[in-house]
Amino acid sequence: MNTSQQLKQIRLIPVISVDKAEDIIPLGKVLVENGLPAAEITFRSAAAPKAIELLRQAQPDMLIGAGTVLNREQAQQAKDAGASFVVSPGLNPNTVRACKEIGIDIVPGVNNPSTVEAALELGLTTLKFFPAEASGGVAMVKSLLAPYTDIELMPTGGINANNIDDYLAIPRVIACGGSWMVDPKLVKAGDWDELARLTREAVAALK
Repeated sequence: MNTSQQLKQIRLIPVISVDKAEDIIPLGKVLVENGLPAAEITFRSAAAPKAIELLRQAQPDMLIGAGTVLNREQAQQAKDAGASFVVSPGLNPNTVRACKEIGIDIVPGVNNPSTVEAALELGLTTLKFFPAEASGGVAMVKSLLAPYTDIELMPTGGINANNIDDYLAIPRVIACGGSWMVDPKLVKAGDWDELARLTREAVAALK
């Protein structure tokens, strides 16, 4: 199953930033046990490669991506650590080419027609719409999908329990990225019960 098919099955990708790589182990357990076997671990933290590696060991069947990947070096680190795909905030042709060369899927960020066309030129059709709410939200997603019938989008940025259904109701929105159920403050505090509750709530909202 390719990345796009896996995203379609899961529908919600927790966007995770951890300061301590070890925190990913209990967090991964919470996500899997409460119905959300996916994670996008962002390179906004230096702990990301180690966290990906630890999560891959602890949860071998989980869908694990690396987020905020900005260059070849980070893409290689993500692949070496065990990520099955990478996500970038924007569309950098060099990063896309690097991912193709090293053999890892990339879901780059777009938010206007020009970046969609640049992605199509690079042979990509599964794209992240980012930052979703700040870029016009649901109305902009519908407007972008209309002329580009080959693309599918993963909106991320400003997505929460109140608006995720509006996005997922749009055909060819395959999943959304969100961080409300993996709040870094709760992770830092080790409040796994509250994180479990938020995860269950988020999964229930998808139905």
